[in-house]
Amino acid sequence: MKNFGSKLQDLGKALMMPISVIAAAGIFLGLAAALQNPNITGQGFNQLEIVQLILGFIRKVSGSLFGNLPLFFAVAAAIGMAKDEKPTAAFAAIVGFIAMHVGVNYSLLAQGLTPATTSVDYLVGQGMDRTSAMMYAAEFGRTLGIFTYHMSVLGGVIAGLIAAYLHNRFYTITLPTAINYFGGRRFVPIITVIVLPLVGVFLSFIWPTIGAAIASIGQFIGEAGSFGTFLFAFTERLLIPTGLHHILNETVRFTPIGGVATVDGESIVGALSIFNTWLADPSSMSLDTVREASRFLAQGKIPVMMFALPGAALAMYHCARPEHKTRVKALVLAGALASFTTGITEPLEFSFIFVSPILYVFHAVMTGMSFALAQIFGVIIGNVQGGVIDFLVFGVLGGTQTAWWYELVLGACYFPLYYFVFRTVILKMNVKTPGREDESETVTINAMPASEKAKEIIEGLGGADNIQLVDNCFTRLRVKVLDINKIKDDSLMATGASGIKRATDVDVQVIYGPQVEAIANDVKRALA
Repeated sequence: MKNFGSKLQDLGKALMMPISVIAAAGIFLGLAAALQNPNITGQGFNQLEIVQLILGFIRKVSGSLFGNLPLFFAVAAAIGMAKDEKPTAAFAAIVGFIAMHVGVNYSLLAQGLTPATTSVDYLVGQGMDRTSAMMYAAEFGRTLGIFTYHMSVLGGVIAGLIAAYLHNRFYTITLPTAINYFGGRRFVPIITVIVLPLVGVFLSFIWPTIGAAIASIGQFIGEAGSFGTFLFAFTERLLIPTGLHHILNETVRFTPIGGVATVDGESIVGALSIFNTWLADPSSMSLDTVREASRFLAQGKIPVMMFALPGAALAMYHCARPEHKTRVKALVLAGALASFTTGITEPLEFSFIFVSPILYVFHAVMTGMSFALAQIFGVIIGNVQGGVIDFLVFGVLGGTQTAWWYELVLGACYFPLYYFVFRTVILKMNVKTPGREDESETVTINAMPASEKAKEIIEGLGGADNIQLVDNCFTRLRVKVLDINKIKDDSLMATGASGIKRATDVDVQVIYGPQVEAIANDVKRALA
């Protein structure tokens, strides 16, 4: 169980690699779509041929990234789960991803399932009603030009995980002298191209059952309406301390649980995929389809990230002891700005979720309510972060069809509500938010040089001998250690951390906020 939890942590971290690229590509796609909308820029701007060619090029490039997401996730999963020699694992994942779909393709053709025999017109001609024919045809598609089951990102993750397993098992293998040239790292893609086609054949028989199960979950959430949306967002916030919220997010963004749309005979799977396809070609689907998908995206986060958490930050500052206000002001201001601009919330969230279960549950409930209310009001704002950038690019610049003004109405309610609830609970229950710690618990955050801070972090992690692996996601320094009992919380907090989470018996996460990547690089250099 301990090992399984650790592997889940690794997988959640790995899945963030392609998301960082997709989030940026989504912003470019949203800006280009807005600037090509004559209702926003006017007919004159829309007739500037060179400008429109450039904007069309941006949309084409951004759209191509979303079209190849399964391959990106295969590579990311392999890199994240490989113990060493990660470039070899990444190459094996690409080889394995292609080989797996070739295996699926061969099995489908052997069963008489081809692009022709799975087309809607053919199925209708065989006596199937058009709705059932469309649903059945949507199960198939082309991946890198290969006719296969439409596995989307889940297929990529499966290929990446199997490639990583084979890599970890065989990258040090020694073969007989006559063929030893093919041993070690060279053996990994060889065994991958042998195993993954067989996996593809196996998947071709069980995928309909897997797809039906996923579709059933998606149908339940869809039929639950705004309550299903609330349940998703509430659960996602509760998972924040574990780091497993990434997995839940990717599930709704890239699997049928987040919705399915058919465009030109191809299935578009997942909330984020549907939204970005609509951005690239607004005529490809109806607004109702996009609205149903976007309920899982940034629109539910915006009132929380832009308004609620800054209100909580102000309350924590006002509740701090006078002698600590200067230190707390710097801490909560940085957290509030990160939340407002980019939707990165963990520096603020980790300042209260471990010291007050009441505030933690309140925050999760209100986040769920924000998602549900945005759906009820018919808001359409996509992407993944939820800060002011997403609000402006995908909301305001998206025009009146996005109903962006409801976000401001919700935000105007959320800011004072969070402020007064946080202030009341902190004072009434003497919650130890920043600046209210007992004197013996108070730490001083020194403006130490990067190299010195790295040494202090290593010491706080139990020393170099206790550290197995150092990595990071958007806000957390993720470290595997040999003995988690050697972790020194006070030493880590003194380096500017806003929270420490022991995810498993060997995994510790230190929350630093958006500057974590620079910190991780400094720590790696110091260890080297």
